[in-house]
Amino acid sequence: MKRINPETKTFKVLEALKSGQKLTAAQARKRFGVNNLAAEASRIRYNGYAIYANQRHAANGTVVTEYEMGRPSREVVALGLKAKALGYTMEDL
Repeated sequence: MKRINPETKTFKVLEALKSGQKLTAAQARKRFGVNNLAAEASRIRYNGYAIYANQRHAANGTVVTEYEMGRPSREVVALGLKAKALGYTMEDL
């Protein structure tokens, strides 16, 4: 697993999610200058964090995707352990 550079937008998004905040694309764009929050979430996921995307309806009826940090399911943990036991590393992915 690579470390995320503290000077990047990805790191800023990660820190916000780790502190329990939920982020929408509009919030990430305004606060961090992130134009593609889905891509940032993918980068963070590839570094081993459980980031979930949940859709909700905003007050104006628009469907909004909110990203938040969560706990991985037992199945995901079990798959990770199985892959590690078989000798796979993050570099193999």
